[in-house]
Amino acid sequence: MNGPTFHLEGQTALVTGAGRGIGKAIAIGLAESGCDVVLISRTMTEVEETAALIYEQTGHRAIAFSADVTSREQLEEVFRETIAELGRLDILVNNAGMNIRTPALEVTDEQWETIMQTNLKSAFMASQLAGQHMKEQGSGKIINISSVGGHTALRTGVVYGATKAALIHMTKVLAMEWGKYGIRVNAVGPWYFRTPLTEKLLDDPQYLQEIVSRTPLQRVGELQEVVGPVVFLASDAAGYMTGQTLLVDGGMSIYGF
Repeated sequence: MNGPTFHLEGQTALVTGAGRGIGKAIAIGLAESGCDVVLISRTMTEVEETAALIYEQTGHRAIAFSADVTSREQLEEVFRETIAELGRLDILVNNAGMNIRTPALEVTDEQWETIMQTNLKSAFMASQLAGQHMKEQGSGKIINISSVGGHTALRTGVVYGATKAALIHMTKVLAMEWGKYGIRVNAVGPWYFRTPLTEKLLDDPQYLQEIVSRTPLQRVGELQEVVGPVVFLASDAAGYMTGQTLLVDGGMSIYGF
């Protein structure tokens, strides 16, 4: 009996929000595991730099697209060009997201709509487009980047938390609907990692100490520590897993915040 394999040679992955932070790290990690990678970001220079880095370090193809993930038309164009250029799509990572840390009594309708569109609707639209191709293909893996904030209540960011909780439940429903097509749908729920989104917060010594004190491992995460679970879920080693969310949180969800 052969042991599990984490290799992804010959597969194609598409990662949204791949220009920086967690998305960039995931795109590089998938390429290092054998994938050709399609990268989406609103900022073309960022994904072009990441694509060049991937090709230089791994030799795998990396195609950069500038697109607004809240636009169905732009996503459809990216998916059309991906299939035309690479012939297939095996892995989708819905990573694009944002947060506006506003107390609930002060949240505006505009903030609600912006965060919902970016974090939740974009992930559904991308999953729907990927699912249509994966159904015809007879296989595929979709990985949603949720958050520990979708599992455990945080003190601010009510809209962010609502979107991330919805992603976890959407993961379960899509897994149930699409399992018969050979499509596995899972999620990862990170806690604090040092990225452009969290940099200012973690540069505050008092805030950092509060985060660390609520985390059993007593530190924030390293980016490679969220890449590993994504590669695992995309690989045959997780071939019998679907509808699950892996919390990559240093144990924080044991306590809450």
